[in-house]
Amino acid sequence: MTAHWDHPAPFVVEHRVQPEEIDELGHVNNVHYLDWLQRCAWEHSAAVGYDVQQMRTVDRAMVVKEVRMHYLRATHAGDVLLIGDWLVANDGRLRATRRFQILRENDDVTVMRAEIDYVCIEVSSGRPKRMPPEFTRAYEVAATTARD
Repeated sequence: MTAHWDHPAPFVVEHRVQPEEIDELGHVNNVHYLDWLQRCAWEHSAAVGYDVQQMRTVDRAMVVKEVRMHYLRATHAGDVLLIGDWLVANDGRLRATRRFQILRENDDVTVMRAEIDYVCIEVSSGRPKRMPPEFTRAYEVAATTARD
């Protein structure tokens, strides 16, 4: 089955829902979704050359400023989820935005959409600092995914 992504060419990680992620209502507790989005973003950063060690080396990292999450369907133990993300905005200075979509693999249903705004910081001080040129290149926004 071909996944129905909101934008072309997402970066995708797969996750199988674990029994310990299920809450008292019998579905995945909402706190786990943010963890999955974060894992996807970290893996995407590593894939473009910026894992934690490289961020420490250049003394810059992108940290969360704001999160908007839209839960659309419940997920359950054993569900295989495809977590996709795209860079949809990058001002080349301090701010960037990722959009996320989570699809349930067996029926291709979108169970969540989210958007996270990030700000670039100097790791050593924790203060906002301009992105180095290599960040601007690594976190380039594709024309097909620019924020609409």
